Amino acid sequence: MNNMTVEQMIGRINELYHKSQAEGLTAAEKEEQQALRQAYVANVRANLRGQLDNISIVEQDGSITDLGEKFGNKSRRTH
Repeated sequence: MNNMTVEQMIGRINELYHKSQAEGLTAAEKEEQQALRQAYVANVRANLRGQLDNISIVEQDGSITDLGEKFGNKSRRTH
């Protein structure tokens, strides 16, 4: 799964979904489906976080606030 592209992941998730509706999945296929879904969601979250970290706001006084610097690594900061 680590070497799969997002498109390949989506394709395999869809294949497993359609198979589950038609004939059911084996235990191994259910595990694969769950792992693929988790990997896909993690990828979407990482991409969204990357986009949000690159947002800058121009304040009324003309200064620029980089939201990635201000909020981006909040969960990784040590207090």
